[in-house]
Amino acid sequence: MNRLQGKRAIITGGSGGIGAATAKLFLDEGASVLLVDLDENKLREVTETLGSDRVYYVQADVTQPDQVKVYAEAAVEKLGGVDVFFNNAGIEGVVKPIQEYPEEMFRKVMDVNVFGVWLGLKYVMPLMQSGGGGSIIITSSVAGLRGTPNVSAYVTSKHAVVGLMKVAALEGAPANIRVNTVHPAPVDNRMMRSLEEGFAPGAGTQAQKQFAEAIPLKRYAQEIDVANLVLFLASDESSYLTGGQFTVDGGQTV
Repeated sequence: MNRLQGKRAIITGGSGGIGAATAKLFLDEGASVLLVDLDENKLREVTETLGSDRVYYVQADVTQPDQVKVYAEAAVEKLGGVDVFFNNAGIEGVVKPIQEYPEEMFRKVMDVNVFGVWLGLKYVMPLMQSGGGGSIIITSSVAGLRGTPNVSAYVTSKHAVVGLMKVAALEGAPANIRVNTVHPAPVDNRMMRSLEEGFAPGAGTQAQKQFAEAIPLKRYAQEIDVANLVLFLASDESSYLTGGQFTVDGGQTV
C-alpha cells in the first residue's frame, strides 16, 4: 500500500469519528500524523487506540489564532513539516428556524466552521509552500451544496468553506499546494445523532430510517467512506486535482 509513505499530515477534529478514521488510514498508508482537537482526553484516548509511534496530538481551539499557530509549529517540530492538511474540525449547531436560531450559536458555528478553517489555511499554507507543496482537504458537507431548512448556521458555514477552498486553490497553485473540499452525506456518527434528535425529537431509529430513505443508496455514510476519499485527495494519485468539490453522498445530491 504505502500511498502516503513519508507524508506528514495534520488532522483537525482529530478525536472525532471522521478524524480518527482518517488518521488510522493515513497511518496504515505510511504517513506520520498530528491530531488536533479541543478535547485533550479524547485526543489522548484516540492516540492510544491508534497505537503508533508516528501519531502525535496537540490540544488546541481552532478559533484562536495563537493556538492555531501552536499546532502549525508543532507539526514542524514533531513531524518535520506538513505535506497533508485535513482541515476537518466542525460543529453542527442546533436545529431551529432562522427566526428562532440563537444568535450566539450562529456565531459559534461560523467561528469554528469558517474562521477556524481560514486560520488553518493562514498558518499551514506557508509551511507547505516552504516544503515544496502539499494537499489540503477541507470538510464541507452535502449542506455545502444545497439548502436544508432549520440548520441555517451549518448550511451557511459549509457553503462558505467552498468559497475559501476556491480562493486557497488559486493562491496555492503556484506553490504546488492543492486544495479541495469533501462533501459527505449524513454520516453514521455522533453529529448525526444530534441532528436526528433536533429534527425528530424522541424518534430514535425511526428518524435514522427516514433520513437514510432520502439517500439513493439507502444508507448513511460510514466514517471510512469519507476517510477513503480524503486518502485519495491526500495522495499523489490526485496530483492534478485542485479546486474541486468531491461528494461522498450515496447519490444524495444527484
